[in-house]
Amino acid sequence: MAEQVLRHIPVMLGEAVEGLAVRAGGRYLDGTFGRGGHARAVLSRLGPDGRLLLMDRDPTAIATAQAEFAADPRVSIRHANFSSLADWDETAAGLDGVLLDLGVSSPQLDEAARGFSFMADAPLDMRMDPTQGESAADFLARADEREIADVLWIHGEERFSRKIARAIVQDRAERPLTRTGELAALIERVVGRREPGKHPATRSFQALRIQVNGELDSLKQGLESALDRLNVGGRLSVISFHSLEDRAVKLFIRDHSGRVQGSRRGPPVAAAPARLAAVGKAQFPSDAELAANPRARSAVLRVAEKLL
Repeated sequence: MAEQVLRHIPVMLGEAVEGLAVRAGGRYLDGTFGRGGHARAVLSRLGPDGRLLLMDRDPTAIATAQAEFAADPRVSIRHANFSSLADWDETAAGLDGVLLDLGVSSPQLDEAARGFSFMADAPLDMRMDPTQGESAADFLARADEREIADVLWIHGEERFSRKIARAIVQDRAERPLTRTGELAALIERVVGRREPGKHPATRSFQALRIQVNGELDSLKQGLESALDRLNVGGRLSVISFHSLEDRAVKLFIRDHSGRVQGSRRGPPVAAAPARLAAVGKAQFPSDAELAANPRARSAVLRVAEKLL
């Protein structure tokens, strides 16, 4: 366990927590507990009347939260996707801050049996909550060629999505794909090593993970729920790790900022009252953080404040 904790380095820890502007008596929700790096930092700033709500869809993460935080009367813990945060009675009283650290966590990547990584051979699973939904292997066994290609293109921006999908359908006719090593080898066979320093399966594995876990739908629903539950003056602090996530967060903040929408060719659309305001510009990891934690290289932090 100690080795696992050491491997998990919370990304943009100081910036994300500073973005929440934590008050000692406030109520905050960490919707992606992971291994608790951000949660510990928030809790250290809370006084005896403060409240910290912890959520994660990963049962292993929740077990860690229970072991470390369950005895603290300021903390409540829920095993669930952050997209359902508005369904939790604990959030009904309002929140002063919501923190989301999106994507797959380092412990999930490092535990080969979870099937997130192509670096080790393991069951082709990729579910953040192994107790729910279909695995990546299940998806590849039932989806037709077009659906597989669409997922690889839309969620992974994989240029060779059609070739890879065709090869998957052809190969599964002989034997189903059930291992990460099998899928990685298939993709390398089809695509070849075209980008130095980047495994050819990188985009496809990202795409399948997003598909299996419904990550973009969860993000959209979670952002809406967070806005509804935030108190006026409350902060939303979101760390994303790829362009699809960051674009969704950026557009969400923009669409609730009261700007006039519409095209130059059409009449302007009346702006809705502004409910959110961006706090500063997008932030990126420092050179020092990147040197200490290369996995932070694609991270983007956006912070917004609720206006009404």
